[in-house]
Amino acid sequence: MADPSSYRPRPGEIPDSPGVYRFRDEHRRVIYVGKAKSLRQRLANYFQDLANLHPRTRTMVTTAASVEWTVVSTEVEALQLEYSWIKEYDPRFNVKYRDDKSYPYLAVTMNEEFPRVQVMRGHKKKGVRYFGPYGHAWAIRDTVDLLLRVFPVRTCSAGVFKNAARTGRPCLLGYIGKCSAPCVGRITPDDHWDLADEFCDFMAGRTGTYLRRLERQMADAAEEMEYERAARLRDDIGALRKAMEKSAVVLADATDADLIAVAEDELEAAVQIFHVRGGRVRGQRGWVTDKVEEITTGALVEHALQQLYGEESGDAVPKEVLVPALPDPVEPVQQWLTERRGSGVSLRIPQRGDKKALMETVQRNAQQALVLHKTKRASDLTTRSRALEEIAEALDLDSAPLRVECYDISHLQGDDVVASMVVFEDGLARKSEYRRFQIKGFEGQDDVRSMHEVITRRFRRYLAEKEKTGEWADGEGLTDGEQRTDDEQRTDGGQRTDGGAGTAGGVGPDDGEALTHGPALKDEDGRPKRFAYPPQLVVVDGGQPQVAGAQRALDELGIDDVAVCGLAKRLEEVWLPREDDPVVLPRTSEGLYLLQRVRDEAHRFAITYQRAKRAKRFRAGPLDEVPGLGETRKQALIKHFGSVKRLRSATIDQICEVPGIGRKTAETVAAALAGATPAGPAVNTATGEIMEDEDGAPETTEDAPGEPVSAGTPDERRGQER
Repeated sequence: MADPSSYRPRPGEIPDSPGVYRFRDEHRRVIYVGKAKSLRQRLANYFQDLANLHPRTRTMVTTAASVEWTVVSTEVEALQLEYSWIKEYDPRFNVKYRDDKSYPYLAVTMNEEFPRVQVMRGHKKKGVRYFGPYGHAWAIRDTVDLLLRVFPVRTCSAGVFKNAARTGRPCLLGYIGKCSAPCVGRITPDDHWDLADEFCDFMAGRTGTYLRRLERQMADAAEEMEYERAARLRDDIGALRKAMEKSAVVLADATDADLIAVAEDELEAAVQIFHVRGGRVRGQRGWVTDKVEEITTGALVEHALQQLYGEESGDAVPKEVLVPALPDPVEPVQQWLTERRGSGVSLRIPQRGDKKALMETVQRNAQQALVLHKTKRASDLTTRSRALEEIAEALDLDSAPLRVECYDISHLQGDDVVASMVVFEDGLARKSEYRRFQIKGFEGQDDVRSMHEVITRRFRRYLAEKEKTGEWADGEGLTDGEQRTDDEQRTDGGQRTDGGAGTAGGVGPDDGEALTHGPALKDEDGRPKRFAYPPQLVVVDGGQPQVAGAQRALDELGIDDVAVCGLAKRLEEVWLPREDDPVVLPRTSEGLYLLQRVRDEAHRFAITYQRAKRAKRFRAGPLDEVPGLGETRKQALIKHFGSVKRLRSATIDQICEVPGIGRKTAETVAAALAGATPAGPAVNTATGEIMEDEDGAPETTEDAPGEPVSAGTPDERRGQER
C-alpha cells in the first residue's frame, strides 16, 4: 500500500487549468482517469488526510504510485480526452458500463452498390445506417418481413447474391415480390439505392409521406378499376400500419429524443435508455455497472452519455436528451453533444407532461433491470458459496454462516416503533421464517435499546424452545421472569398466534417455504417451531452502538455461539462487537454484496410493517375497541345504521335487528359506544364548511374513517421514517 504523500506533486507544479489526469500503480498501469476544470483544485482533493477520503477514493490513492496530467484548452476537450483514455486504458477504478455489442440493430448497408437490410451486432461501421437497438433479433426480422412488401430491398448475403447473379435466377424472395432482385438486373443500382433510402426514411419515423402516397395510388387504381392493384396497395398499407403498431406513439409531437434513467444502490447502478424517433420508441438498451468510485447520479449520467454518443455523429445524436439528473457542470457535456450532432442538442430533466410520464416508465425499467441483475447474481450457487466463505473469513468465524438473521428498527419520529427479522439460509431468503416485532418495553425513539429488546426476546424464545425439547441440562432452563410475551408475529402463510394483521410486506403462503428440521424442532402439526433454530450470524442494520446493544443482549442470556456484526449504510462498513475499527470488505467482495442484500431486505420488511401499522392506527374507529366484534359484523352494523353516530343513538333492541348480532353483543356495542368520546364534526377542507348528514346534524369524522394527511410532502414524510 503506497503513501500518497510519496508521489504528491510539489506546490505550484500542478497547473490551474482544464485537463485530464491519470493515476498509475507501481507497474505503470493506469488505474483511474479523471477530468477537471481546474487540475490544481481537483488533484489537491486526493492528497488530503486519508481519514477524510471516501473509502473507495482512499483505496484508489493508496493503490496508485504516481499521477500525471495533460492540459487542454477547454472542458469539452477534457471530456473528449477522458472518454478516449477510459476506452484505451480500461482503468479498474473508473465506472465502466458493459459494452452493448450484444444488442442487435437493424442495419442498412448504404455503403454498398446494392444496399442490404440485415441484423448487425458489434461495432458500428461507417456508411451503414442503424436502427434500434432491439431487445431480440426476431423483432427485427418481423419488422423487416412486413416492410419488404412495400420496400423490396435486398436482404441476402454476398454469397447468395453472387450465386443468383451467376445463374441468372433470383432467390425465393425475388419470386414472391419481397425483393426487387437487383442480382438479375430487374432494378438498376440507382433505383435500388433510392428504394433503400426510402426504407431508411420510413424507419427513421417519416411514415406519413409514404402512407399518404400509397393511399392516393390505391384510390387512383380503384377509380381506374384496377382492383387487383388497388388490393395489393391496400395490403401494403396494412403491412406498414402493422409495422408502425409495433412501436406505439409515446410522444404526440413526433419528437426525436433519447431518455436515460438510472437506478442505483451503494454498490451498483443500472442504466436504461429508450430511443424515441418520430414520437415512437424505436429501441431500448441498458447496462449494469459496479460503482467502483464515489460518484453521483449526475456523474453516472455523464458516463452514460459518453458511452452512448462517444462514437456517434449526425442524426445518431438526437435533438433532445432527457435525463434524471444533470452532470455538473452541464455546459461542457451539452456543447460536446452539440458538436457531435452538428446542431443544437437539448439536455434537460423533464418536468411535466408526456415526457415526464415516459421518463417514469424508463425509470421503472431501470429499477427492474437492477432487481433482475441482483436476483440472477444471488441465485448462482458458486457465487453464494464464495460470499459465505468471504464473510466467514472477514469475521473470523469457524465456518460459513449457513443461517443469517438480520434485524432492523423502523419508526416515524419515535411513533409506531417496530422491528423486523429476516432470515437467509445458504445465501437465499427464507420468507417463511421472517418475523416482526412491536417494541413494547419503552416509549420513544432509541434504536440501541430497541435492538437490545428485540434480540433479547428472539433468543429468550430460542432458549425456551431448547428447554422444551430437552436439550437443557437440569437447572439450565429459563427463569420464570424470562418467559416471552406473545407479541412476536409469524409471516409464513399469513398465520399468527396473536391478534392483528396476518402478513406484512406482501409475504404470503407462496413467498417462502418452511424449513425442514427434525421432529424435535416441529410442533405437533408438523410446522417448524417459531424460534427453535439458531443462526450462526446475527446482522444488525447500524453501526457500533447497535452492534454493542445486540451483543449485550446475547451476553445477558449466556449465548456465546452466535456471531454478531453490523452493517453501517453510509460507508458499508462492517462493525464487530468490542472493536474500535470496522472491517472494510473489498469493493468487489461477494460477501459485502450478500450482507448488503440481507440488510436491505430487513429494512424493506421493517418499514413495510411500520407503515401498515401506522395506517391501521389512523383508520381505527370506536367499533375497533369492541371486544369480540370482527370485521364482518362491524361492516354489517355500519351498513344497517349508515354511520357510527346513528348506531350510537340506537337502542339495544334496534342493534339486535342486525343479522348476526345477538343481545349480548348488542349490549357490548352499546356500552362501548356510550363510553367513547364522539368525534368532532367533519369539515370540507376545500370550502371550510361543516358537513351535515341527512338529519341536518353535523357529520363526524368517525362516519368515514380514513388516514389523515400528515404535514409535509410525501418525500419529506418518507425522510422522517427510519
